[in-house]
Amino acid sequence: MNELIKQFKFVLLLKEDPQTKSIVLLGKINSQDAIITIEKSHFVTDKLDLQETVDDLLQINHNDIYYWSNALLRLDLELNPAAKLNIIYPATETHIKKYGHQASHYVVETPEMYKQYVVPYIASMKGDRIKWVYNILFEGKEAETVVHHDKDPENGFVLLPDMKWDTINLASLYLCSIVNRTDISSVRDLNESHLPWLINLNKTLRRVTSEKYAIEQDQLRIFIHYHPSYYHFHVHIVNIKHPGLGDGIAVGKAILLDDVIENIKMMGDYYSKRSLGLVMGEKHGLWNIEGYREAARNSD
Repeated sequence: MNELIKQFKFVLLLKEDPQTKSIVLLGKINSQDAIITIEKSHFVTDKLDLQETVDDLLQINHNDIYYWSNALLRLDLELNPAAKLNIIYPATETHIKKYGHQASHYVVETPEMYKQYVVPYIASMKGDRIKWVYNILFEGKEAETVVHHDKDPENGFVLLPDMKWDTINLASLYLCSIVNRTDISSVRDLNESHLPWLINLNKTLRRVTSEKYAIEQDQLRIFIHYHPSYYHFHVHIVNIKHPGLGDGIAVGKAILLDDVIENIKMMGDYYSKRSLGLVMGEKHGLWNIEGYREAARNSD
């Protein structure tokens, strides 16, 4: 990774986010596109010498008992890093669209829109586009970071830290569980036949995460995305007090796994029959399908 950073040549600022305190940079490595995400790290209060945290101050102003200042903090790469850094290399056009600034629209996706436009789109996003997922599940990639791996082909899953988590600060704990079974692309595929599996998955994720990180099970938020960033069923597990997920936990993107289970209990084919409201960026592949876009704009 150090070698990749040294070769990175900046081209364009793709995005900046004041809420997550992050920036996304587009550049070149060996003449190929590369994306670097830099996010300022949260304070790891249980490992810091809080007495010595502030190194230097520049006072800006004060009023009565209130003072405000800029400050330099004492940093340590292992215990108090300045930032979390991710690299995507080589980056595809899909990555560049995903991580760049884009306008978004509220879409009511009907079952008819799903069948006509989304199903063939999902088929086009399989194969080599999710090879990295199969590398993790079946080829042992990222094994050094795996928290839990049940290799049962039907009920098993891998649990590992999400790229967004620095693996240090438990307040921002963020894990991802990717299931072994390959027949579920998104929430749209789920029905009453999956209920026992979903209930067991939900319970197991809570138990394993709680045991591994000493976090109470009711302090975990477990959810899925629709539309997901890749079409192989996976689940997100975060500390419930994590504040910096951007639109990742917003209405129109995140669906609580408990809600999915309860909805299917109520109606077995709930997700194949109902229209789903969601927020979609203009650079999403589906929005660029004219029929889908027009159907979204004309839906009642």
